[in-house]
Amino acid sequence: MRNKSLIIVLTVIVSAICLYFLSFSFVASRIQDKAEAYATDAQGNVDMAKQQAYLDSIWNEEVFLGMTYQEVKENELGLGLDLKGGMHVVLEVSPVEIIKSMSGNSKDPNFLKALERAKELQRNSQENFVTLFGQAFREVEPDGRLSRIFSNTANRGKISYESSNEEVIEVIEAEVEDAIGRSFNILRTRIDKFGVTQPNIQRLKGSGRIQIELPGVDNPDRVRKLLSGMANLEFWEVWSIQEFSPYFMQVGQYLDQQQAAGKLNLGTAAAPQKDALSAAAATTTDTTQDVLAQAAAGDTSALAATTPDTNKTAALDTTAQQGGVLANLFIPTQGGLMANVRDTAKINEIFSRPEVRSMLPPNMKFLWSVKPTAGEGNMQFVEFYAIKKGRDGKAPLGGDAINDARQDFDQQGRPEINMTMNATGSKKWARLTGENVGRQVAIVLDDYVYSAPVVQSEITGGNSSISGNFTIEEAQDLANILKAGKMPAPTRIVEEAVVGPSLGKEAINQGLISTIAGLVVVVIFMIGYYSRGGFIADLALVFNVFFILGILAQFGAALTLPGIAGIVLTLGMAVDANVLIFERMREEARKGLSMREVINKGYDKAFSTILDANVTTFLVGFILYFFGSGPVKGFAITLMIGIVTSFFTSVFISRLFVESTFRKAGKLSFSSVLSDNMFRNIKFDVMKYRKAAYAFSLGVIAFGFIAMYINGGPNLGVDFRGGRSYVVELDQAVPASEVRAALVDNFQGAGTEVKTFGASNRVKVITSWLADDESLEADNKVRAALDEGLAEYSNLTPEVLSSSKVGATMADDIQNTALIAILLALVGIFLYVMIRFRKWQFSLGGVVALLHDALMIIAVFSILDLFGISYEMDQVFIAAVLTIIGFSINDTVVIFDRVREYMNDNPRTKIKDLVNPALISTFSRTIITSLTLFLVVVILFFFGGEVLRGFSLAMIIGVLFGTYSSLFIATPIVVDTVKEEPKPVAAAATPVTRS
Repeated sequence: MRNKSLIIVLTVIVSAICLYFLSFSFVASRIQDKAEAYATDAQGNVDMAKQQAYLDSIWNEEVFLGMTYQEVKENELGLGLDLKGGMHVVLEVSPVEIIKSMSGNSKDPNFLKALERAKELQRNSQENFVTLFGQAFREVEPDGRLSRIFSNTANRGKISYESSNEEVIEVIEAEVEDAIGRSFNILRTRIDKFGVTQPNIQRLKGSGRIQIELPGVDNPDRVRKLLSGMANLEFWEVWSIQEFSPYFMQVGQYLDQQQAAGKLNLGTAAAPQKDALSAAAATTTDTTQDVLAQAAAGDTSALAATTPDTNKTAALDTTAQQGGVLANLFIPTQGGLMANVRDTAKINEIFSRPEVRSMLPPNMKFLWSVKPTAGEGNMQFVEFYAIKKGRDGKAPLGGDAINDARQDFDQQGRPEINMTMNATGSKKWARLTGENVGRQVAIVLDDYVYSAPVVQSEITGGNSSISGNFTIEEAQDLANILKAGKMPAPTRIVEEAVVGPSLGKEAINQGLISTIAGLVVVVIFMIGYYSRGGFIADLALVFNVFFILGILAQFGAALTLPGIAGIVLTLGMAVDANVLIFERMREEARKGLSMREVINKGYDKAFSTILDANVTTFLVGFILYFFGSGPVKGFAITLMIGIVTSFFTSVFISRLFVESTFRKAGKLSFSSVLSDNMFRNIKFDVMKYRKAAYAFSLGVIAFGFIAMYINGGPNLGVDFRGGRSYVVELDQAVPASEVRAALVDNFQGAGTEVKTFGASNRVKVITSWLADDESLEADNKVRAALDEGLAEYSNLTPEVLSSSKVGATMADDIQNTALIAILLALVGIFLYVMIRFRKWQFSLGGVVALLHDALMIIAVFSILDLFGISYEMDQVFIAAVLTIIGFSINDTVVIFDRVREYMNDNPRTKIKDLVNPALISTFSRTIITSLTLFLVVVILFFFGGEVLRGFSLAMIIGVLFGTYSSLFIATPIVVDTVKEEPKPVAAAATPVTRS
């Protein structure tokens, strides 16, 4: 074996890396167990608040290899929402509202018609909304100019009356993209403050959508309001520290008295170490040193940053020396206060008490800075601001006053932010800055202070610059924050899924059972069929699973239920390479070669076939990942990783074991009593039955589509047709038809489907009522209708375990991307096969067979639906279809490879005379691979849970028809389309089939 040392070194390195990243999961699990034990009382009840307090206390403590618990959690192999419970949301930034705002809410009839037309076009197009709006405007008003609508004060400097339509569209596109970026940053900050462990937020490329996953969320309504709310940007006056110190001293004395009397019931934080205090004060943010400089009318007179008088902290220093409650919670700094992040909840609780509020002025409220500051010992601190409310409780100035804000550089080349305001805002800004010269003005977004610069002089004209010790990124972020109030960019939830924790635990159990059962079946079969060789293949399989989990952890991916399905599927597909190698070895052994030659030729001859098969399957996985979303992405990631690791373990690691075993024992067996007696004297003529096979396939597909027509169309899932679905559990079984009858009137006669979901006492309710309305009001309306209908079964305590929503536009996009994914998979495979086999007929045969497999799955689903066995066609179903495409081309490529080999060995023999020998020589491999995968997906069907039931059924159908198409469709089509000239009889003998 060439490069043996390199393979050994690479295996050791990869194993060490995987072990390192998986160790974080073990450490995190051990700490979770300790927290649970700490919070468990004598009766076995777990105090969740106490458990969380324990975890919070060590959040920034070193727990493993110098890493904090926070870093360990960030690096562990996380669980997806379907295993852990939580909420998945896809939000869309509304471009319609942005365009309306840029137009100054124009009432121009053609403008409004163009917006409505663009909405219609969006349902059947992958183009972005702004491009469609431009097309729609040309339809409505061919000679119209967008500049007459958009050339206003809000767009001054960007759009003039002379601007062309293309230039206007470019500006609108830039504004929409900018709004999406701002929304993303705002949502990320909101989620960080929400307190969810391991949240995931990402922009979906090519769309104005943002995907958010929040594990463990138990209050979906709060999340919906949090995510859908408009950004609230405000400018507030700030109380100086000498102004609010007397009030703090009064509150501190009261708290000390309460603590002395044993009535505080709050718990006192340990006094911070002196060096930690110094570090926190030294590393405080520069917001108190920011400068708000006047830049109006060309006046760029510099005003130096000011440092507040340190004597202002004297009152609080006195309190600190007294060692009171507040002194232990707050850290005095130059010009302000800070607190440890861990103490913020305690401080909030103190200042929300009615008796404490009564000691404070009614126009005083408190806000925290948005970004923490690092101190020594992994401690983090945030600044505490006393905000001065106006007479009506509202901010003196809101974000709607801002026209624009951008990051720029001052005369010294330092980053700064330039801000312009509209006429109304300029007047309010002049009054606010004029009344607060020498004082701070807080820039607040969603009740968090982003900056609090010191005003140096009254600013008129509405043009201002904010400078300080900013990095470029910080300046850009603050500019985005200021622009958040410039124009409305509301977000709407277009897709949502809520999974309860009980369903998550159930999914974990089902996933473990199906994985272990699949592994056991494959292990037993391989040993039973290949004897010692099968045992070696099983060792490689164990390495394969270990590598998959380790690489998933390294990439920071979450393990989902479809991901587990991908691992189970990989178990079935991973043996394929070993089957190819072992079957090759057995062929070479029958020629009387030595075992050393058998091993070398077995691996060498199988290599190109294994490579081709894995590349085509990987291509399908990549397309799945690129176009899929949510669970499909999780499946695709696992599938791609599994393909790479299975190739490495089957081709290289298994060879190390094979050669090591042969070297030690001097012999090696790849046969057993079972395998010796199977597939002997196989004889069949595929070409003889090809027309019957064509007729059979066309008949089944035609019958399936007739059944689909009778059923009123395909049974599409919510993610393809739009709507809402709920999984409801009752105390005892209730017929699904009765539940539907109780609900249909509440859903006002809209399409409603109710079916048993897994357990007999569990049903899935699907309704298309208000599917086109994606607002929170519509969500609440549908949920209220569901609750009202279920009230009939109140004695059975119905409980909604999970829910999901897909908006109509999102459903259209998912349908389109699913279709594109299938077409791209077919095109990609066509091109790859043509390049590898140098004949387009091979590509045609392979692609026709794949299309046949996909249509067969759809047809059989429709036929089963006709007979009352109903499974939805959703994104996971498409994942199954694409996986079968990958599996089927894998099998087909193996046969094609043998045909190509025989053609090269017998150049004068007609291809039709080579087909049967090639099919017979690869028949054992075809059946064994299909059988192992079939057994695995059958196990997945019975033990994988209801969520994967449709996926597993599609895989079962696909494996059966994929094997059939490789034999009776793909190769015969190659023969039927190849035109051959008559050739003289070859001098060489035709290939000998094995007996």
